[in-house]
Amino acid sequence: MRSNRISHLRLFSILGISLGLIAGTITIAQSKIESPAANDTRVASTSTMPASNADSDSIISVDDVLDVYVMDVPELSRQYRVAPSGTVALPLLTDPIKATGRTTGEFSDALAKSLHDSGLVTDPHIVVAIVSSRLKSVAITGAVKMPQIYPVLGKTTLLDMLSQAQGLSDDAGNTAVVGRGKLGESVTGKSTQSVDLKKLLDSGSSDYNLAIYPGDRITVPRAGIVYVVGAVNKPGGFVIKGDANGMTVLQALAMAEDTKSTAVRNKSMIIRPDHNAPDGHSQIPLNLNMILAAKAPDQKLLPNDILFIPDSTAKKAFQRGIEAVLQTATGLAIYARY
Repeated sequence: MRSNRISHLRLFSILGISLGLIAGTITIAQSKIESPAANDTRVASTSTMPASNADSDSIISVDDVLDVYVMDVPELSRQYRVAPSGTVALPLLTDPIKATGRTTGEFSDALAKSLHDSGLVTDPHIVVAIVSSRLKSVAITGAVKMPQIYPVLGKTTLLDMLSQAQGLSDDAGNTAVVGRGKLGESVTGKSTQSVDLKKLLDSGSSDYNLAIYPGDRITVPRAGIVYVVGAVNKPGGFVIKGDANGMTVLQALAMAEDTKSTAVRNKSMIIRPDHNAPDGHSQIPLNLNMILAAKAPDQKLLPNDILFIPDSTAKKAFQRGIEAVLQTATGLAIYARY
């Protein structure tokens, strides 16, 4: 009987050791399989850990719009714009709070202290967020279809920004001016850059498709307009497109679809803005017959010039002077703009 017990004990011992060895082997195998995932988790958690320094994106700048929420104080909970002085004025507080150069957390602490010290809120709990920032956006103004401020978080291109603004308007000039912000100036070494829009749109080359950085400002000046009135088939205001220095009389006449049969071509004139003239305009006589016959040079028209071609059937209107012409051109100017 005793020998049988010893045999059983030895058998159980051998089985226990074998099971232990099998379990250990399984554990080791599992650790080898799981270790890459565990390592990946550690790497991911390390890469997403916040830096000890304050995030530069949370630094408040002039013209930023801050969303301020003061718990249980709805009178103070709203959006505020940082003034050019770098401060934010809140109702009920005597002195404005300095904002520029501070993080949202630092501004929140300063506001909480002011509210507490003034006796307005015993235990203020405040949350501040930057809703919009000029330093993190690009302003597009001038002759584009949707001029406004667009949020930009990183580098982009001039073509992309013009696309966001829905493209150029009909009276856009041939040049875009990029005013650089701090970041753009530090990268390019230039405070302003001009781009030939025709070359940019025709080629899309990187030589013209400038890099745009947060804080930059894009301006597209409007092209000049020449007005053709009187005895023409299509009077109106015509945008100077191809030539930055103006268009010619014959080009303007072509846009107005030529003169009427009743036109007095040899009595035409250019009415040009002139601050030195008594009525603010000078009159330049023009003989269209001579220009059309190539016996006189085709004159240049400058922005805001009025090409007036009198009608033989409207001598009375012509005798009233250029007042009627100027009134007509003013109406055309409004029509051309809108």
